[in-house]
Amino acid sequence: MKKIRGLRWQILALMMLGTVINYIDRNTLGILAPTLKEQLHFTTEQYSFIVSAFQLCYSLMQPVAGFITDLVGLKLGYAMFAFVWGAAAGMHALAGSWQSMAFFRGLLGVSEAAAMPSGVKTSTLWFPARERSIATGWFNTGSSIGAMIAPPFVIWLSLTYGWQEAFIVTGLLGVGMSLLWYTLYRNPENHPRLTKEEHSYILEGREHTELPKPSMKRVLGKGKFWSIAAARFLTEPAWQTFSFWIPLYMVSTRGMDIKQFALFAWLPFLAGDIGCILSGYLSPFFAKRFKMTLVNSRIAGVGVGAVCMIGPALIGLVSSPIAAIFLFSVGAFAHQMLSSLLYALVTDTFEKQDVGTATGFGGMAGYLGGMIFSLMIGQLATTIGYEPLFACLSVFDLTAFAIIALVLGQRGSKATGAMPNAAAGAD
Repeated sequence: MKKIRGLRWQILALMMLGTVINYIDRNTLGILAPTLKEQLHFTTEQYSFIVSAFQLCYSLMQPVAGFITDLVGLKLGYAMFAFVWGAAAGMHALAGSWQSMAFFRGLLGVSEAAAMPSGVKTSTLWFPARERSIATGWFNTGSSIGAMIAPPFVIWLSLTYGWQEAFIVTGLLGVGMSLLWYTLYRNPENHPRLTKEEHSYILEGREHTELPKPSMKRVLGKGKFWSIAAARFLTEPAWQTFSFWIPLYMVSTRGMDIKQFALFAWLPFLAGDIGCILSGYLSPFFAKRFKMTLVNSRIAGVGVGAVCMIGPALIGLVSSPIAAIFLFSVGAFAHQMLSSLLYALVTDTFEKQDVGTATGFGGMAGYLGGMIFSLMIGQLATTIGYEPLFACLSVFDLTAFAIIALVLGQRGSKATGAMPNAAAGAD
């Protein structure tokens, strides 16, 4: 079989496609929220319960999904979860009340929980340490691309065929991704088209010893894990807010109709794409320009993102809906920058057999934070308004940066050179 040069980038593109579809399926609910509130007759508070059903199931399932993916392998694990999430997304069309919508939303959360652990594991298996922030940034752009494509695509489906059909079509994309992944994916050691030169490059700096089985206890026993988990708990509410609450806010508070919103809804997620990509190259730039270690260069990028998150805090000061979309765009850029670098820090801190598990537990913390914040919006948006809640997001992210810098930052003799491999960052 003919060998392919640069095969790792094609594998990354396949994972990126899966992330795009994952976020189209995930964001369909938020885009249709104004329509569903009218059709299914639920309140803003009840909508927060629907959103939280996804977030709770997603958060609790992430470490389990990550562990299963580590245990059964990336090929079977990701394909299995993608098939279930596609089916669950399509089942939203059967909902007749907020309670049934919440049930299907929870099922989607259970199955989509494997997406990010699988993406981070792909970066770990297929890229050397020096390229992992770039790889993580690129695959994570799938979340923003999916969220960017979703508004015009889903609104067009809904206006042309109906909201039920919008859920069915987007769900079929997930099922198709499952089949595509299972057909095309192999690990590096088993891929017949991987050249020997690229395989050696991927393994650069790794110890060639037999690795132990994945272990939840080993992951939770690392002190550095808890700083990453705390950072995810504080930063994830921003992305959950952008994904599930922007449509409702722009229609109910800023006076846009659903067609007007479709014209501008993609802008924050385009900015998120730029943040993902830039984050991958920012870390090597800081490492080279300021002679930082790999870990410190990641943390510096997290700091840049945290400062930029001040943008959404200013939304209450602008009167124009377009200006509000622009500030959401600044926030999406900032969040995706720091989020990608937090994922990269996991690859620096854990050995490859534990990366999926560690990413899953970190995601669990993040989505618990997102769920709590969504419930707060449901309770407080009608009384104090959305804007003070958006301002809280910048405080959360700055606090997360402080925690990461204090716990993971390398000082003294450790900060004199770049880390050669993932194990060097472990406790």
